[in-house]
Amino acid sequence: MKKILFSLFAVLMAFPCFEAAAKKSQEPASVKVISYNIRHGKAKDGTNSWNLRYACSAMMINDQKPDVMGVQEALDFQVKYLLEYTKGYNYIGVGRDDGKKSGEQMGIFYNKKKVSLVKWGTYWLSETPDKPSFGWDAKCRRTATWALFKDKKSGKKFFYVNTHLDHVGVEARSKGLQLVQDRIAAMNPKGWPLILTGDFNIQPDNAAIAELEKTMKSARDVAARTDRHGSFNGWGKSNPEPIIDYIYFTGFRRCDSFETITKEYDGRKFISDHYPIKAVLEF
Repeated sequence: MKKILFSLFAVLMAFPCFEAAAKKSQEPASVKVISYNIRHGKAKDGTNSWNLRYACSAMMINDQKPDVMGVQEALDFQVKYLLEYTKGYNYIGVGRDDGKKSGEQMGIFYNKKKVSLVKWGTYWLSETPDKPSFGWDAKCRRTATWALFKDKKSGKKFFYVNTHLDHVGVEARSKGLQLVQDRIAAMNPKGWPLILTGDFNIQPDNAAIAELEKTMKSARDVAARTDRHGSFNGWGKSNPEPIIDYIYFTGFRRCDSFETITKEYDGRKFISDHYPIKAVLEF
């Protein structure tokens, strides 16, 4: 009888642990994503030049702790700095001018403790997307970097695409975004969850945005907690501050929150001429 009572007591004592483990396993997995136009490091921005503000970007990343983060305008030396001074991140991306290190990168940082990289690639927003090239009426070469990740908590896979549309070419913006959508459809036949981020250089009332919203949702528009703050600050010279940076998604259960990150770092009101934007997406 004593042995039976002892065994029953042991089971009852262990039950809270089983209950806690079951509860934890039922908690939904989520992905925290940031899109951030870092402002290229060779720009002559006076007191806002990279050599005076570089620490702020690392501080922002270490503070916000994104699981994945798409950057626009990043030069190779900026990427190397952020990899050195942020905790636990790897990076994928290539220079837009040669497909290697030259020129701005539309790259992706990812937290290697939260997600694992399955595969990735880059293509150009042009009529010849598989090689470095200008597209349509674009002023600059433009790219999109994509990755297939696996969430380590849930085991679920998701795609992430990060891009930067041209700031001059109207046709390049429209056709570039359409190319991104066509590539997304082709690479994701299984319909895995997918995130698209970037500096689109267009505002929400643009026809290209309406076309995109036929297949994807704007985190800014559908999040349970959100804001409508402008994303381009122009170092304080843009008034009003327009919305030109976006996080879109499909296949996730919901978007818990969206935020335009206006927090000061290292005493600086502006850590770039764009505010980073952040969303938390739930599987």
